[in-house]
Parts: sequence; structure tokens; C-alpha cells
Amino acid sequence: MQKQAADTSLHFQLHHSIDEFDEPQWQALAEQSGPFLQYQWLKALENTGCVDNHSNGQTGWQTAFWSGSLNGELKIVVPGYLKTHSYGEYVFDHSWANAYHQHGMDYYPKWIAAIPFTPVTGPRVLTASDVSAAQWHSLVNHINEWASDNQYSSCHWLFNPLDSQTDFAKLGFSSRFSVQFQWMNRGYGNFDDFMSRLTSRKRRSIRKTRRRFTGPSIQIERLQGESLSAEDMAFFVHCYQDTYLKRSGHTGYLTPAFFDALYAHCRDNIMLVKATHNDEEIAAALFLFDETGLYGRYWGCLEDVDELHFECCYFQGIEFAIEQGLPLFNPGTQGEHKILRGFEPVYCVSHHKMHDPRFHQAVADFLQREKPVIEDYFNQARDVLPFNADYLNEFVTPTSTNGATITPEKS
Repeated sequence: MQKQAADTSLHFQLHHSIDEFDEPQWQALAEQSGPFLQYQWLKALENTGCVDNHSNGQTGWQTAFWSGSLNGELKIVVPGYLKTHSYGEYVFDHSWANAYHQHGMDYYPKWIAAIPFTPVTGPRVLTASDVSAAQWHSLVNHINEWASDNQYSSCHWLFNPLDSQTDFAKLGFSSRFSVQFQWMNRGYGNFDDFMSRLTSRKRRSIRKTRRRFTGPSIQIERLQGESLSAEDMAFFVHCYQDTYLKRSGHTGYLTPAFFDALYAHCRDNIMLVKATHNDEEIAAALFLFDETGLYGRYWGCLEDVDELHFECCYFQGIEFAIEQGLPLFNPGTQGEHKILRGFEPVYCVSHHKMHDPRFHQAVADFLQREKPVIEDYFNQARDVLPFNADYLNEFVTPTSTNGATITPEKS
């Protein structure tokens, strides 16, 4: 009697809340994926009103996760959202939305695979070890068909790993590149070891900056674990909201309740830098970390002090990453000023598919023209890195966050 072959096809399901997932099953898939793909981070965003579950539509981020299961066992998850605007994504497509509008078409809603308000590269398809490429490809195609059937304009996979380019190209996506500046831990023993690799001029400049914050009037401290109190977090939130209000006219995308949830459930992954001036608290910077690296996310100050931002957000982070043996420090997006403080350019990539073939071709053509501009920017940034020439020559060519030597594919 012939044995029947086992059914290896996955059951795909749309989810409007992370509460529909079993946390241990999610966490089993999210290992080594960074702090922003952990169940409690995404749950905090949803349960504190930073994004919407179901369809209340207040934030413009509606949870639309996808899963793939086999015989009731979770095998794949994709964190996704339906978007009615393009804010909080850091891959700027407003011109695409305007083009749709000019042609009498709706760009929103669109579907994105992303971490809200978090421009950090990481996996957007979390899979079990026995999931094949063909299986997760089938989920990507299923999401495309669902979005098209529901007349959503497009699908976007933001800040994907660089090695995802080939797979998404086969699935009909166009790749868009950008550049961030990240600090790489090249086996430094301490901060002075890192400094010894810089040019003498840059060493003098950094030491001059840091001496300003070693006197009795301004003090800097790093807080984590048991040393980090709820009062410290509340002070940070005050700084965060005050700074956003001054710069943007609102108090920030993230609510105080979100930071309360973060403190309650993710405290072991938080590092807070706090500055005081004459015993008055004046500034704070919030970082997340795990074995994948250190991630500088939020900063706020109540008193303007020249170069305090560099000390709190960059140099304290570098020291912490060295002490903890972390492989990289991502201080946030944008900012060429980071280069002269030892942060190296790295490529980021996102993948885009418009469901109208005419617009998809137009966007693909635009991205092909944009690539050499991004490459030039990357190379110009590498040319002004402040490392000693002998040490710089030891670097491998363009380095991604996972250590791969990858450049944008050529036309």
C-alpha cells in the first residue's frame, strides 16, 4: 500500500492584533531578531494606542500581521500594517502618493511590513528553521494578492536585511536603498582603544568635547536594570515630549503609557543616559539593546548645552557597546555629523511593489536612477571617515549590519 505524502502547505491568516498570537510561539521565531521584533515591544505599541488594532483608525497604523501555520503550529509571522499616511516610516514615498493623487487614484491605504517609528534593519519574515524559501515566498505572494484584491495600492517591506534583495527581486519587487551611519565594534578593548584608531586631530576634538562633561557642574550617568527607576523613565518621557513639542508642535508618536509598558516588560533591554546640571536633571537619551547590538532611539533635553547631545547619544553609547561586547551601535537615522565621530556608512534596503503596472514601472525606473546617487553618497561618506589610514585599510568594503559585503545591485 502506497504511503500518502505529508501535506507541507501552510495555512495563511491575517491578524488584526498581536493578542491573536501565542507569545511563546512568537518568541521562538523572533530569537536573534533584535529588540523591536519582540512580542512585548509590538504589544506595547498596540495596547497603548501608538498603533491601532482592528479598525478604529486613529493613528493611521492599523495592525495587519500575517502568519503561516502548519498543523496548528506557528511557522511564519510577518509584522505588517495598513497605512493611511506615510509618517513614522523613514522611507519617504510622499512623491509617489502625490503622483497617484495627480492621476485621480488613491495611494492610501497601502500595506507595509515594518516596525512602527523604528528605522532599524531586521528580518520582516520571522520563520521557523524548517521553513523553506518557497514557503515564505508563497506567503509574500499571498499578501500581494490579498492587498491587490482589496484595492490597496501597494506593498512595501521596509528596512529588510540586505541579503533579501535577490528573493524580493524574484517576487517582482523593486529595491530602494538608503544610507545610515552605524558604529561597528572591531574588537575594541575600551573607549581609548577605539580612540587610538582615529586621526590625532579627531582624537583631540573628541577629548575636548568629553572634558566638558567630566566636571562637577554637569554629570552624566548610565542607568540600566535595577539602577533604572520608574522616576528616571518618567523624567525621560518629560524630556522626550518637551523636545518633540518644541521641534514639531506635538508631543511625539509614542505615548507615556507606551514607555510605562516598556519599563514594565522590557527593562532588561533598556539603557538610559541621564544628564544633570548643578544637580538639576536636564537631558536623557533612551537606548534599547540585546545581543544583536545597541540602538539609540530617543533623546530629549530641557536645557540647551552645546555638544551635550554628542556625549549622551553617541559617546556614552560607544562606551556601553564596548563594555557589553555588542557588535554594533545604531544611533538612529540620518546625520552626516556622525561620520566624524566614528560612525560608518551602511546601506539599508526596502522593497516596493505597486499593484498598478504603470506605476510599478515608473517607480522601478525612478529607483534605478536613484541608485548611483545613493552609491555616490555612500562613497563620499567613507572617504571622510576619521580613522587612521593604516587602520582604515583593514576594513572590508561596504559593510552591512550583518557583516556582509554588499552594494546595491547594478542596473
